[in-house]
Amino acid sequence: MGCEILRADSLATLPWLIHGFSTRPGGFSKVYGGKTLNLGFTAEDSRVAVNRNREAFFRQLGAINRGRPWPAITLRQIHSDLIHCVSGVPNSALAGYGVITQAPRLLLTILTADCLPVILADTKRRAIGVFHAGWRGTVKRIVEKGVGEMRRCFGTLPRDIRAAIGPGVHGCCYNVGPEVRTQFESQFEYGSQLFREVEESDPVREKYPLLFLTARAPGHSELPKKIFLDLVEANRRQLIATGVAAKNISASPLCTSCRTDLLFSYRAEKGVTGRMMAAAGIRP
Repeated sequence: MGCEILRADSLATLPWLIHGFSTRPGGFSKVYGGKTLNLGFTAEDSRVAVNRNREAFFRQLGAINRGRPWPAITLRQIHSDLIHCVSGVPNSALAGYGVITQAPRLLLTILTADCLPVILADTKRRAIGVFHAGWRGTVKRIVEKGVGEMRRCFGTLPRDIRAAIGPGVHGCCYNVGPEVRTQFESQFEYGSQLFREVEESDPVREKYPLLFLTARAPGHSELPKKIFLDLVEANRRQLIATGVAAKNISASPLCTSCRTDLLFSYRAEKGVTGRMMAAAGIRP
């Protein structure tokens, strides 16, 4: 069954690299409206459907050896800055938010449904990494540490890295609490620049303003404000801070919350949704 795969301009010209970001339509799952390509083992979907979806996705990526898909390296994704360096299929399940390799015919994968997937590729040493960058991973500097781990394990230089930030929730929709802003502002000197505030509308207040008069100047109580985080910019700035050239970073313009026709969104769908996969592998 055909499925649409998104590819990044920053990585598309590397002949030795297989990569892609999955989308929603075109799979074997039937629990999220129509036939969808859910790639996560969710509570609502069947393992049979998800396994069929994964095989279809891997085949369309081109990660095939003698008719069989390459081994997929998956993580038990936990809120952390843990990054694993692998040279083969691990003997036990890995937990963390990132995985890197220099070994061919391994498919590194990350699951998302609003958080950002990030793929890094070292163009000189043929090394790759995939990372899960939600706000918690981002505030823990997951992609910054990913660049550092690639340097430690493979000798990667930031100037040789190309980076792709896949689809995720964007600043237009990513409403967060003040505690999130506090954490970013305590970690990054540019933290305040990653947020914007919007006053919440209140139709009752607008129609009957006298009901909300207070003794405070200028005579009206303040409306609460919604805070929105630009997670894409946060990760782009982290990459630039490590020495990755801005011209070598591409970011998908697609917001998961805006485009539930094409992508899964945990927030927009109130937790009942599938998962997309970002994957990267090295051709032999």
